This record gives sequence, structure tokens and C-alpha cells, in this order.
Amino acid sequence: MTPEQHAQAASDLLNAETTGEQIGLLSLRYPDITMDDAYEVQNAIYRAKLAQGRKVIGWKIGLTSKAMQSALNIDIPDSGILFDDMRFDSGDTVAKGRFIQPRIEAEIAFVMKKAIGGEGVTQQQVIDATDYVAPAIEILDTRILRQDPATGRARVIFDTISDNAANAGIVLGKQRHSIDAFDLRWVGALAYCNGELEETGLGAGVLDNPVESVVWLARRMAQYGQSIEPGQVILSGSFIRPIECPPGSKLHTDFGDFGKVDINFG
Repeated sequence: MTPEQHAQAASDLLNAETTGEQIGLLSLRYPDITMDDAYEVQNAIYRAKLAQGRKVIGWKIGLTSKAMQSALNIDIPDSGILFDDMRFDSGDTVAKGRFIQPRIEAEIAFVMKKAIGGEGVTQQQVIDATDYVAPAIEILDTRILRQDPATGRARVIFDTISDNAANAGIVLGKQRHSIDAFDLRWVGALAYCNGELEETGLGAGVLDNPVESVVWLARRMAQYGQSIEPGQVILSGSFIRPIECPPGSKLHTDFGDFGKVDINFG
């Protein structure tokens, strides 16, 4: 892809977010699209949002489980950017029409107290740089069609990365914990929609350890001259499958002693 094509794709995705009208698969429009192209589209969105006055509050990591990687035929995670207008409090109601096809995932969030970056980042460095961990919900949305109606072809990794890794919102629980207060591999969640249990999972589903997910992010960002900054929130990746959230949905995620998070959709 050319720089002009990166800019056009980003503009189309931003327009889809505003209008609620999804665009077609970028992987069909640009058959030679690469991983670097996809991140260039994401970076063009990043620059446009900063120009609109948005602020970066953190990063999300996706496709950290074997099941999701297999579904998209990839073997690495992806990442996206969290902006200030994506932040919700537990118990909030999302206005009807805010998102196109919202879904939620249960995650462990890391809030950082020190900057961290570099291709040699270790788990211990992530632990030392973490202020606290908290239960969280990620709200997903897709500004790109999940499936092309003409060919039946599903979106691929290049589509999701371009679309800011399908990121749309973050809901942090009120509970805050020292990173060594729990074995994060054994932190689990029961995810309910309208009172019915939909999904369960354990933190170990995230690259065997959510800390390793943050390591991956720091190393990937180093390739682009970026680093994780103090105060930023890192969504380490889901350990449940995405749950659809049509209008009127009430989501409750119970992390046991780790906490709980709720979000409703108008």
C-alpha cells in the first residue's frame, strides 16, 4: 500500500465510526496488504484522533489466546490504542447507537507507574513498572464488515489491526490490586449477559501469563520507536470469547476476589 492508500483507508474507517456504516474488507480492496500496512493505517487513525483533541490513555492487546489465533490463522497477538473517549466506569450505560456491533471481553488491566520499552523487556521489568492491576471489560466494535457479502470471505488480521484492533471501549472495575497480590494465571471470570452465564475463563489463557502479554506489547512498540508511558492502562487480552451485546444487554463479569465489572447497553 502507498501512503495515500493508508490515509484513505484511515479516513474511511473514521467515517464509518461516525456514521455507523461499515466499510468493506481492506484485505479485499488491497490484496497485497501487509502487517506493516495495517499498522500504518492504524497510525493514521491515531494521528487524526490526536488532531481532533483526543488523548491516548493506553493500549489494548488482542488475539492472545490460542483459540482466537487459530480462528484467524495467525500465531501472534495484535495491538490497538485506547483513547480518552473510550473510558467507561463500571455500571455505566452505553448510549444506544454509540457502537455498530458491540461485543465485550473479560480482561486483566495493568496500570503503569513507570515508562517501559525496548526490545529486551522482561517480565520482571513489567512487574516493577506496574502500579496496580484491576478487573476490566473491553468493548469491541467493528467499523469493517466481519464478512464480505459477495464472496463470504471473513475479515483477516490485516483488517482488524487497521481497525484499531476492533477496539471501542474500556471499563475498569473499582478494585485495585498489587501485581503480586494474585497469581494472575489463576484469576478467572464468569461473564453474564442479562443474567445468563455466557463464558468463563482463566488469565492463563493470555499467553500463559497476562504479564507476558505486556512484555509482547512493549517489545512490539519498540520496533516502531514507541514505549508504554506512566499512567497508561494496558488491556492484556481476553481469556473468554467475545459476547454479543445487542441493545438492552446488561453485562456482569464476576472475577471472584479480584473484583467485578458491569456495563449496560441502551
